[in-house]
Amino acid sequence: MSENKTQATCVDVHRYLAGVEPQRRREDSLILLDLFQEATGWQPRMWGPSMVGFGRYHYKYDTGREGDFFATGFAPRKAKMVAYIMPGYQDYSDILSRLGKHKLGKSCLYFNTLADLDLEVLKTLIKTGIRDLAQKYEVFDQ
Repeated sequence: MSENKTQATCVDVHRYLAGVEPQRRREDSLILLDLFQEATGWQPRMWGPSMVGFGRYHYKYDTGREGDFFATGFAPRKAKMVAYIMPGYQDYSDILSRLGKHKLGKSCLYFNTLADLDLEVLKTLIKTGIRDLAQKYEVFDQ
């Protein structure tokens, strides 16, 4: 069984975020860093080359595939910002309806800028995602 390609690294989160371009994306990333830390109570850690993760969980699928991944996090991508809510968004329509301008993937929330979102609603979404993930998997601080 192959390992998950995205692994936790020892790269310094603040150093990584200091290099994010353009400046608006970097500023939004620093706000997200504080928001995720406040919502989770956990310290950030880099996962792969560009994802800032908080907490972790060990998953095991019926297929036998298993591994570790961060419980929630974000990535400042070139095209859009991405927030990761690991249980997915299937049951969050009420929260999402209050969030602001965004698009969804399976466990990814895409948005252009934090100015498009209600940050208190985003914090609620993060906390709800952690709570729901913890109902399926044991969730740990890094």
